Amino acid sequence: MSSSRVHSRTQIGIVGAGPAGLMLSHLLARAGIDSVAVDLRSRREIEETHRAGILEQDSVDLLAGTGVCDRVHRDGHRHDGIQLAFGGGAHRIDFQDLVGASTQLYPQTDVFLDLADARERDGGDVRFGVTDVSVDGLTSDTPAMRFTDADGTAHEIRADFLVGADGSRSLCRREVPEARRTQYFREYPFAWFGILAQAPPSAPELIYNHSPRGFALISQRTETVQRMYFQCDPAEDAAAWSDDRIWDELQSRVGANGHTLEEGPITSRTVLPFRSFVQEPMHHGRLVLAGDAAHTVPPTGAKGLNLALADVRVLAEELERAVESGDTAPLEAYSERALGRVWKAQHFSYWMTTMLHILPEATPFDVRRQEGELAAVTGSTAGSTYLAEAYTGWPEGR
Repeated sequence: MSSSRVHSRTQIGIVGAGPAGLMLSHLLARAGIDSVAVDLRSRREIEETHRAGILEQDSVDLLAGTGVCDRVHRDGHRHDGIQLAFGGGAHRIDFQDLVGASTQLYPQTDVFLDLADARERDGGDVRFGVTDVSVDGLTSDTPAMRFTDADGTAHEIRADFLVGADGSRSLCRREVPEARRTQYFREYPFAWFGILAQAPPSAPELIYNHSPRGFALISQRTETVQRMYFQCDPAEDAAAWSDDRIWDELQSRVGANGHTLEEGPITSRTVLPFRSFVQEPMHHGRLVLAGDAAHTVPPTGAKGLNLALADVRVLAEELERAVESGDTAPLEAYSERALGRVWKAQHFSYWMTTMLHILPEATPFDVRRQEGELAAVTGSTAGSTYLAEAYTGWPEGR
C-alpha cells in the first residue's frame, strides 16, 4: 500500500453505490455533472444480496425513461393488484380499476445490475470494494471524501457537495452533529422469516395474509423461484427450521383463508427484523442523505427501494441547482420535498404493518378488530382507493 494519498476533484462525491447512489450518479451524468461513487462492498457482494422487488410505476419509468435499461419491462411482471386474505377468504385490491396504476415485480438485484451496467457503459466513476471511508469538512466550500481503493491506494476527493447513500448503517449520517438533527425511531416486536423456494408461483399477484397465527406474505420471483415470508419472533433461529416445518407453518396460515401453496426445496432462509426510522433534516452543510441513510420503513408497504429512487430523482434536480448557484439552499429544498413523501410512506407502511401483523400480547378482541379494519378497507371504494394509491406510490401527474 502506498503511503501517499492521491488527491483529486469532482463535483459530487457519493458514498454508497447501491441503487440510490448509482441512480443519482446516472441522473447527474445526464445533466452534465461529474461524480465519483464509492462502496465498501464488492459488486458481486451487492449482486448476491437478495432484497424485495416491487417497483412503483414512477420507479419503473425512472429506470426505463432515463436510459438505464428497458429490461424492467421485458423481464419484470406487471401487477395490477394485490390480495388481502383474512377472515376465511380473499379480497382483491384492483389498482388499475381504482387509480389507473400498476406495480412491477422486479427484484432489487436486477435494479442494481441494470444501474451498474449503465454506469460502466457510460464511463461512470464507480469504485467498489473500498475501505477506510470517511467524510470531512462538511460545512466548508470543498468537503472531502477519503477512502482506500481495492488496490490499496489511498484517495482524497474534494467535491462541491457530498451525498450519503450508504444504507441504514450510514457513516455519513453519523457525521451530522446531534444538535443539528432529530431522529425518529420505532422498533417492532416481530420480524419476517423469509425464504426463497424452487417452486412454481402459488398466485399471480402478492397475497397479504392475516391469520390468528400471524401474518404471511406470498410473493413471486420468477416462474421457478418464489419469495415468501411469515411473521416470527425477532430472536427466531432460521437454521432451526426444517423445510417441512416452514411449509407447514406457511400452509396453516394461508390455508385459513382458502389458499394452498405450491411447495419445493427451500434454497435460502433468513430472519429480517424491521423498524421505522427518519432523520431530519436530510442535509447538513454540503452533505445530503438519501435512501436508507436517511430513513427506513417496515417492508410491508413495499416502500424502501421506491423511496430511495424517489429521493434521488428530487436530489438530482436540486443538486443541479446547487452546482449552478454554488450555495446550499437547494439542499434544504431537497430535504423538505423528500420528507413530504417519506412521512406519507412511513404512515402507510406503519398502517399496513399494524393492520396485518399480530402483536405478541394480542387478545382475541384485537385479532377480530383487525379483521373488522380489513373488512372496512376492502368493502369500501374509498378505503380500497387509498390503499391502491399509496401502494402504487402517489405517482406524479395523477
